[in-house]
Amino acid sequence: MKPLILLSAVAALSLGGCETDNKVVRGAAIGAAGGAVAGAVIPGLSAVEGAAIGAAGGAVVGALDKDGHRWYRDDRGREYWVDKDGNRHYRD
Repeated sequence: MKPLILLSAVAALSLGGCETDNKVVRGAAIGAAGGAVAGAVIPGLSAVEGAAIGAAGGAVVGALDKDGHRWYRDDRGREYWVDKDGNRHYRD
């Protein structure tokens, strides 16, 4: 179970480093809180393990918008997402 915790923490931190606003951090915090509660209630899962798994899941959800797009910022501060062909689509 220890590698899963480490992998979850690394995933959450790496996703948080790519995002320029706080959606990822907010998602990770909400996921960690929910995961800690779930870990305290579910037998065989500690609160720390639940928090790590919840933080990783929350970071992933926080990085996506309602359409499933991952948003980035260019050097001028404009937001865009990239489609499967590598084309940028800027926010209006």
